[in-house]
Amino acid sequence: MKVAAVQLSSTADQVANMAAADRLTRAAAADGAQLIVLPEKWTAMGAEEDLRAGAETLDGAAIGWARAIARELRVDLVAGSILERIPGHGKLANTSVHVSPRGEVVAVYRKLHMFDVVLDGRSYRESALEEPGEEIVLSRTAGGVELGLSICYDLRFPELYRILAVRGARILALPAAFTLATTRDHWSTLIRARAIENQAFVIAANQVGEHPAGQRSGGRSMVVDPWGVVLAQAPDGEGQIVAEADLERQRQIRAQLPSLVNRRPEVYRWPEQEPLAATEAAL
Repeated sequence: MKVAAVQLSSTADQVANMAAADRLTRAAAADGAQLIVLPEKWTAMGAEEDLRAGAETLDGAAIGWARAIARELRVDLVAGSILERIPGHGKLANTSVHVSPRGEVVAVYRKLHMFDVVLDGRSYRESALEEPGEEIVLSRTAGGVELGLSICYDLRFPELYRILAVRGARILALPAAFTLATTRDHWSTLIRARAIENQAFVIAANQVGEHPAGQRSGGRSMVVDPWGVVLAQAPDGEGQIVAEADLERQRQIRAQLPSLVNRRPEVYRWPEQEPLAATEAAL
């Protein structure tokens, strides 16, 4: 099964972003990809006003395009994530949509973990604009391959991926807009770790370059196999990468090194502890 990650350098110009996504999705399909993943917030990157202006409902232009092109190209498409406008709600959702080759929405995932951090003196507060989701979502491709959905900062929370793997995920989709610094220092290590520990393919589609409001993403979109081998990695700049996901090889890895089977959930207990914030305050 051929899979692809599309790497974009999105701005506040939604028309230009959609044109780039269309061009590169078509290129990935022409290279034989049957499953294609777009990056996080591919329709709009920038300041809060840019993000609000680019927000849509799931029956808007972005998902309408995703449904049309998936049907035309006959591919499974993970339409990265868009900022979803939820009627009657003041905040937005960071939402990933899996579209089938028939152009049908088969799964909707809303990002669970909000990127509320301070990096290099810059404060990021996604929770000021976005509402976190509440559901772990496992989908399935047209060929019957189980597909786990996640977005960007979720990558740092291995519990999510282990649950997806236990539920049967064989491929993990990761649309992202990882910052330049965290891409440089953590991106590859985290992706390979999630692939190895869950014996799953990871398709990680990152934003790249400079965006409005001083944001910078690190690129290096990649496809990693269940042994942790990087099958493809994007160079700097917009583009697409395609790799062969050898599902038979995955079966062999899981059979020969059955770490998922050897789990002991009956003895796993979350430790009782003080809230982390209180612990940090005492240091």
